[in-house]
Amino acid sequence: MASTALSLLVLTIVALTAGAAFLWRRGGGRKQIVLMLVLAAVLAINVAIWVVPTSGGQSLAGKAATQ
Repeated sequence: MASTALSLLVLTIVALTAGAAFLWRRGGGRKQIVLMLVLAAVLAINVAIWVVPTSGGQSLAGKAATQ
């Protein structure tokens, strides 16, 4: 279940970044572009928190999967 959620988060990051690039090329609203990129950055940090292993060698996602 955790891997599905992380996969959806990564796909959302890609979609937000692509959407921001598309809006930027079309001359869209700067505020929307910045907000999309900020949200993508927040999601990327959340994914990193769950995936990057701790000093013990186990990630939060791995620990959640074993429980």
